[in-house]
This record gives sequence, C-alpha cells and structure tokens, in this order.
Amino acid sequence: MAPHPQRLTVTRRAWPLARPITTPQGVVHAVDTVVAEISDGDSRGRGEGVPLARFGESIESVVATLEGTKGAVLSGLDRETLQQALPPGAARNALDCAFWAIEANRAYCPVADLAGVGEVAPVATAFTIQLDTPEAMAAQAASQRTRPLIRLELGGADDLARVQAVRAAAPAARLIVDANESWDAAQLAEFLRHAADLRVELVEQPLPAGADDALAGYDGPVPLCADEACRTRADLDRLAGRYQAINIKLDKAGGLTEALALAADATRRGFRIMVGGAVGTSLGTAPALLVAQRAAFVDLAGPTALETDRAPGLRFEGGTIMPPEPRLWGGP
Repeated sequence: MAPHPQRLTVTRRAWPLARPITTPQGVVHAVDTVVAEISDGDSRGRGEGVPLARFGESIESVVATLEGTKGAVLSGLDRETLQQALPPGAARNALDCAFWAIEANRAYCPVADLAGVGEVAPVATAFTIQLDTPEAMAAQAASQRTRPLIRLELGGADDLARVQAVRAAAPAARLIVDANESWDAAQLAEFLRHAADLRVELVEQPLPAGADDALAGYDGPVPLCADEACRTRADLDRLAGRYQAINIKLDKAGGLTEALALAADATRRGFRIMVGGAVGTSLGTAPALLVAQRAAFVDLAGPTALETDRAPGLRFEGGTIMPPEPRLWGGP
C-alpha cells in the first residue's frame, strides 16, 4: 500500500513519424501513445502504452480503460492486483510500468534490482525495413549494410524476391523476416526451401494466428516465431511443437510483470526469446530493455522512427541501445 493516497493521471499524445509508414490499413503519419502516471505526493511513476489495433484497441479505448481505474488506484490498487483487474493490453502495460517505476522510487533502487534483472547492459537492436518493392527494400538495406541485424516486414506475393534482393544488398547482415500473418502453408513451404541459403535466422508469424495448426510438428531449418499468436503465458501450451521462438511485446503481454514471467516460463520450455515493441517513445521502450537482457533477438528501435522523442530519451549508438537514464524510467 502507498504511504499516502495515490492518484492516477492519464494523458494521450500523438507523435509524428520521421517518415510515414505504410501498413495494410493505410499510411500512418503519427503514433498515438497513452501515459499513466501514479503519484502519492512523495513518489511518482510513469508508464506508456501504444494501442494495438490488431487486438481491437484504439487510443479511445485505452484511455477509457485507464480512466476507469482511477477509483481503484485511489483505493490502493497495486501492481499485483492489477494483473487480475485488467486484461492484457496497452492500458495494463502503461499502468504496470508506472507501478514498477513508483515502487523503485519508494525503495530508492532501480526497477532492474526490484525485478531481479541486475544491471541493465546495452542491447543490440534490429533495424527494420518496411514492406516495399524488392528494389526499394534493397536500397534501404544497402544504406544499412553494416548493421548487425536487419528485420524485414513482408506480406506480399514478391516476398521471396524481397529477401533475395536484401540479402544481395547486405551480404553480411543477420536477417529476420516478419510475414505478419500474411502467408498460407504453401507460401511458407516455398519460402523455407530458400530460407537457409538466404541465411534467414528467424521467420515471425508466417501464418494467421488462428490457422497455425498447420505448423504442428514443424522441424525445419529456420525457427518460426510466434508474434500475434503469443500474448501471455497462457498461450505457451498451444505454441509448443509449432513455434521455436516467441516475440514478447509489453503492450501485448500487458506490462513488464507478465513479460518477465512469460520470458522465464518460455525459456524453461525451450523457446528462444525475441523482444519487440510498437513504434512509440523511449518511455515505452525502456522497460522492455529489462526483458531484452537475455533475448536472442531484439527489435526495439521504435523511438528512432519518430520525428522527435521524449527528453531525455534512450540513446542509440548505431544499432545499440544504451541503458535508460533514471529520470526517463526505472531509476529511484
């Protein structure tokens, strides 16, 4: 319980992108974020959530959910009881990360210590190339060919040509691809015939999450990674034998609490861990760095897609994310 009554403030803000992103739903020029801030007069903590349209969320629904918890927060809602009070999603993520931050503030120690993670080390992150023509994606890859890890957004009839073009443009880079639920079993089989020669290290969500029964017993040369098919620990039983890796995102999981537990449980079961996130500010990315400490693949460059980030924000040195400043998030 907080030493004084704790209050929740909810704010929303649109952050313009440095360059528009084309999605199956249209062209995106800005991203909406929601910040939950808890204060008890002596301490405070913030957390950021980004609504996930794929799971039926909107900026309005996330704000409304958080506004609806103000009474519970005032009455003593804490991080433990939050896990049952809200379902997984961006609203619970924002509030969960705010609770972690205020707990660290009250305890005069970093969140990483409270979470048992230890000192947060720099993390290498992927550079993502958005879906485009093979020629355009190859041009981007050529300009980033010294990056250690490149991630390709796929989702069309020319996906194999896209990967071949990128591999030719960036011969030394490690490659992971995200099919975004766009393939069928035949397209996946065709891609996998070439994936090893192209040195693709991971294929994210090749089939729609509801159609992945076709992956049962998969034992191919390239690991498959569950993204939309994996939100929380409750999904792991169903994913076993179909995927070899999972992509953990705090907005999907509903916060750092579930994300850490999911990573630990999945690791025990033999899954490889990828940590990703929606495009948002450094405030939303910083908590994910705790989960990323032991991940095989990291895709947390979201803040670099913004025209401007929060100040202070995370510091990116090439493809490496430096640990957050305490005043951004996670410090006492």
